[in-house]
Amino acid sequence: MSCAKSSKVLAAGIAFAVTLFGLSACSAGGDAVDIEPVQENFGPAGNGGSDDSDDGGKDDGGKGSDSADVNPADSTETDSLEIDKVRLFRDSTDGLEFVYIPPYTFKRGSINYGISPYYIATKEVTQDLYKDVVGQLPDQDKLDDNLPVVNVSWYDAVLFCNALSKKVGLDTVYVYKSVGDKNFLEDLEIDYSVEGIRLPTEMEWELAAHGGEYGSTYYWGNEPASDYAYYGQTKGPVKVASKKPNAYGLYDMAGNVAEWVNDWYASYSTADEKNPVGPATGKNKCVRGGGWTDKVADIAPKERNKKDPLYSGVTLGFRIVYSKGF
Repeated sequence: MSCAKSSKVLAAGIAFAVTLFGLSACSAGGDAVDIEPVQENFGPAGNGGSDDSDDGGKDDGGKGSDSADVNPADSTETDSLEIDKVRLFRDSTDGLEFVYIPPYTFKRGSINYGISPYYIATKEVTQDLYKDVVGQLPDQDKLDDNLPVVNVSWYDAVLFCNALSKKVGLDTVYVYKSVGDKNFLEDLEIDYSVEGIRLPTEMEWELAAHGGEYGSTYYWGNEPASDYAYYGQTKGPVKVASKKPNAYGLYDMAGNVAEWVNDWYASYSTADEKNPVGPATGKNKCVRGGGWTDKVADIAPKERNKKDPLYSGVTLGFRIVYSKGF
């Protein structure tokens, strides 16, 4: 298996697609700040970087006996994006695709942020997947299996992640005492050490959104924005993956629907940090990517927004991450 040939993919590392069991940036004042790559630390091509996973020698994280081993199958290479693909869960032949993001360190201003490897979904969570996992849909203006699910609060997204983790035999990342009104989760804690499905951290999301492109404001460089992002519209979102992906093979990292991430909204850390996850408490959760109503300036990877975690709306959805823990 050869490494990816394009310069963007080489700059980004090896990207992988994963199947799960056949289931379908800011200053103290809140202004966005550019990030720059500092070093590349990629795992060996063709194995999902497992030799460099930085998982501290963790065991299976308490998975049930019916859970699948995370072992790569034969890799394949796509012609259009030249991205190496691998199935980590051998129990299925199609389903939810993820891209492997290798360990990476990048700089924002003078601060270095180290990120452990993780897998991020190529597409936003669709109505079909949400319904399959949760059993029902929140109100949608238009029903279509391939539309991104909207009208989901941050807590709704968290409960989806836990439900999917259970469905595929993984640990649940979100621990809480009880479920209250509007799915408010009392005494909620996020256990980043376990292997499971969760929302991306804000830094994980931004790293993936850039797609290895740090030389311009947008991951599509000087190409037409409308080829890659659905924005400035009035009639609602479109089907996921209707536009071109970034160099990592990720669709709709700008536009279509904005996306919840794990972190409470706050100023970025002013000290070097490994796997930043934001403060333990806060008022609003971070939202990234911009939605179908936003202007092009508001959908760049570095731009941030914030919402009350109980908020839900027609411009806001989410995508998920599979992590072996850090």
